[in-house]
Amino acid sequence: MTQIYDVNVKNIQALPTPREYLESLPITDAVAETVRRGRRQIADIMSGKDKRMLVIVGPCSIHDLKAGTEYANRLKELARRYEDQMLVSMRVYFEKPRTTVGWKGMVYDPHMNSTYDITTGLRMAREFLLNVGAMGLAAATEFVDPITPQYIADLVSWGAIGARTAESQTHREMASGLSMPIGFKNGTGGSVQLAVDGVVASQAAHAFLGVDGNGKASIVMTKGNPNCHIVLRGGSRGPNYDATSIADAVALLKSAKVRTQLIVDCSHANSNKDHTRQAAVYRDLLKQRLAGNEDIVGIMLESHLNPGAQKLDERDPSKLKYGVSITDACIGWDETAALLAESYETLKSRQQVSAGR
Repeated sequence: MTQIYDVNVKNIQALPTPREYLESLPITDAVAETVRRGRRQIADIMSGKDKRMLVIVGPCSIHDLKAGTEYANRLKELARRYEDQMLVSMRVYFEKPRTTVGWKGMVYDPHMNSTYDITTGLRMAREFLLNVGAMGLAAATEFVDPITPQYIADLVSWGAIGARTAESQTHREMASGLSMPIGFKNGTGGSVQLAVDGVVASQAAHAFLGVDGNGKASIVMTKGNPNCHIVLRGGSRGPNYDATSIADAVALLKSAKVRTQLIVDCSHANSNKDHTRQAAVYRDLLKQRLAGNEDIVGIMLESHLNPGAQKLDERDPSKLKYGVSITDACIGWDETAALLAESYETLKSRQQVSAGR
C-alpha cells in the first residue's frame, strides 16, 4: 500500500527529554538568583518602577563558545560598573529565524556544517547560559521553536518573539506561559500593530498543545504573562526609532490599554542593516530619553568582539575569524564599551542635575 504519512520526512531521531538536560546540567542557587533578579529588575524597568535604562547588548548569535565567553567576561565588568544607571543584559541568541534558508543557530547546527546535531546544540546552549548566569549577567534570547524553552528557559531573564513570528498564534500562546518578560518585535513589514496585538494576546490565558518536562505531548494551560511589551526594529518601509514613530507606537499601546514602555532595537531596519549606523541610532534614542521620553526604557545593540560579519563556509568552519559574527553584522567591542561609557556619564550627569534642583 502506498504510504500516506511522513512522505517528505527523511528520518525522525529521538531527543533526550528536557528533564534529562535539566538534571545533567542543573541550575545552581547562584545562577537561579541571577535569573530571578534579572527578571524582576527588567519587569520593574518595563513598568516604570525602576528608572534605570535597560541595555540588551551582545552578538547577533552565539556560534563560538570561546569568543562568547570572552565577550561575557568583558561585559560583566561594565554591567557592574554602570549598574546604578543601567541594567546591562547580554544577548545570548542560539536560534536564528530565516526568511528563506541559512544557518539557523547553535541549537540546530552547533558544528556549522549542516549535520544538525541538535542533541549537542541544546547541551552547548544550556552550558553557555549556565556560565553567563554564574558571571552574574542576566541573559536575553529569542525563542523561535516552541519546544526550546523547555530546555533552556529557566536560565533566561528576558525573551524576544521575533519579527517573523510575532504574529504567530503559537508564539503568542507560548509567550503567555513563559516566566520572564517578553518583547514582541514589530513585523518585518514594519507593522507595530502586529506587535501590540501580540502583547495583548500573550497577557491572556491560553490552552494549547506542548510538551512537558518528560517530553510527553501535553495540554499546556497558562495564566497569561503580565510582563510583555513591544520592541521597535524598523521594517521594509524604513526605521521607526524617530520621535514621531515612537509617539505613534505609544498611541497604539494606549489604544490597546497596555503599558506604553517599550524597547528599541538599534540594528536591523533601524540601522538599514548597516552596523556602523547603530551608534547614531543609540545616541538619538538616548537624546529622546534625556529630553523626557519615559516610554523609551530599553535599547538593544548587536555587538561582538570585532566589528562586521563574515560568511560561513560549511566546508571548513575552522577558517572563521575569531570574534566576528556569522549572521548580522555587529559593532566591535571598543565601540560598544565607548557607547556604554558615554551613555552612563550622560545619564549620571542628568541625575545629578535633577537632584540639584
